[in-house]
Amino acid sequence: MVLLEFSMSPLGKSESVGKYVSRSLEIIDRSGVEYRLNPMGTVLEGEWDEVMDVVRQCYERMKKDCNRISCTMKVDYRKGKKGRLSGKVASVEKRLKKKLKT
Repeated sequence: MVLLEFSMSPLGKSESVGKYVSRSLEIIDRSGVEYRLNPMGTVLEGEWDEVMDVVRQCYERMKKDCNRISCTMKVDYRKGKKGRLSGKVASVEKRLKKKLKT
């Protein structure tokens, strides 16, 4: 299983890119892949091909009307381990004995 965090945005459109990010989130939400949105990107959880396909779909949609795109990705693979999207946070909260802002 893979956790993949990515951020994708157009360059040269304007300071605000919410319009473009929203399009990607529609794709992500429809995909059925587990995800968490954060202020700096989105984390997907699933099999390699599954999460990479979601990123590809976001890229294909964005390139329709954007001449330049910036994308960063970070991947964490762990064999056979599911539920890490929430489990990693829960593990830290358990050690601290308190809820954290997520």
